[in-house]
Amino acid sequence: MSFQRSNLWNATKRPPTKFRARLLQPPATRLTKHRSRERESSGKLWGRTDGFSGFGSRSSDLSKLSFSAVKISVGTRNAKKLQIKAAGSTFGNYFRVTTYGESHGGGVGCVIDGCPPRLPISEADLQVELDRRRPGQSRITTPRKETDTCRILSGVTNGLTTGTPIHIFVPNTDQRGHDYSEMSIAYRPSHADATYDMKYGIRAVEGGGRSSARETIGRVAAGALGKIILKRLAGTEVHAYVSQVYKVVLPEGVVDHETLSMEQIDSNIVRCPDPEYAEKMIAAIDAVRVKGESVGGVVTCVVKNCPPGLGSPVFDKLEAEFAKSLLSLPASKGFEIGSGFAGTFLTGSEHNDPFYIDENGRIRTVTNRSGGIQGGISNGEIISMRVAFKPTATIGKKQNTVTREKEEVELIARGRHDPCVVPRAVPMVEAMVSLVLVDQLMAQHGQCNLFPINSDLQSPIKPRSEASKLKSKSTT
Repeated sequence: MSFQRSNLWNATKRPPTKFRARLLQPPATRLTKHRSRERESSGKLWGRTDGFSGFGSRSSDLSKLSFSAVKISVGTRNAKKLQIKAAGSTFGNYFRVTTYGESHGGGVGCVIDGCPPRLPISEADLQVELDRRRPGQSRITTPRKETDTCRILSGVTNGLTTGTPIHIFVPNTDQRGHDYSEMSIAYRPSHADATYDMKYGIRAVEGGGRSSARETIGRVAAGALGKIILKRLAGTEVHAYVSQVYKVVLPEGVVDHETLSMEQIDSNIVRCPDPEYAEKMIAAIDAVRVKGESVGGVVTCVVKNCPPGLGSPVFDKLEAEFAKSLLSLPASKGFEIGSGFAGTFLTGSEHNDPFYIDENGRIRTVTNRSGGIQGGISNGEIISMRVAFKPTATIGKKQNTVTREKEEVELIARGRHDPCVVPRAVPMVEAMVSLVLVDQLMAQHGQCNLFPINSDLQSPIKPRSEASKLKSKSTT
């Protein structure tokens, strides 16, 4: 077995072995041929000086690879390749988003690969969503002051996307790394501090590094672009709002999802479209904020004008893609779609959504307990889902914990943190749902819309009127 750095180093002579492996390694890694040619031919293969020598000489060694963040693929019988790739910061298949950066580093951002060309876009378009996410907006959010001003560094020329990777960067300007001196030793209860050390053996202490909510800046920037694509291509709108803070629960049916708008949602600092319940939620956050405590809540998200046919019937069901995307957000702990867990209290006849034909000849449902998805595929109705967020882990109250040296201590965490994450989680939820839908639209077009569609059963996805202006703009 020969270990190679992909595209960086290649052996001049490959040993006649059953397997060849490719490890993605930093350029500084040195690979040495420390076995003789005779030993190679007898099955003692090339190896690294860190104890990997001889590994891979037997096909049974493949079963021993059980790392949590690797992808293993084996090629043909005569030229088998074992590929090990690190994973974790990229989302999507066709519309791919990679986020980067830490809370108290030089900055954060994302790289978007797969964006369609000739799409009008500007930094101002993205800034709208970033301003909704940024800290320091009100007394019920973290007091950290960041403008979160974005810069598009590549992939856009003369206001139009080029189809090449789009790089969006947001600098960090209000870091206070000294606030985290105690937390470099003691783990915050229910935070990622301990598990990052368990996984990597090292972590960015200041602000939680990649586990910080500042990582979501890249998601929101990419989601802003996704929203524009959805609106122009299919007239699809994604709106999220706060439906619960602590014990204050917005009753079902109070918000009309058919007419829900961003203006309603952003009309108050907690982002609940009902003014009466918004005041109750704000009061609940204020009550714990002054005590150095925190509370959780629920964000409801609806998708209007979603094209039917998105999603796949088995492993890539649309609701499964939503669940993965939303449960990847910091502090998220639960997800449900449609009737969710409440549907378990109904019988089949009570839960089923009867079909009918509307005045335009479209197949519709009388009710929407399925949440706009049946069999993992969108049916054209409003998609409704909810995601639960836990109370913020970093609080100003004394808590029992342990240190990296396994000593039991007490910790009063410092720093600037949200007493409740859900008001700022609203644009994050919208972003992740938008990224899923754009990815699914591209998949649907690539698989099912290349050839003439069955007009009796399928609905064509046509660019909306505002998108038609693109051609005239690009040709002038």
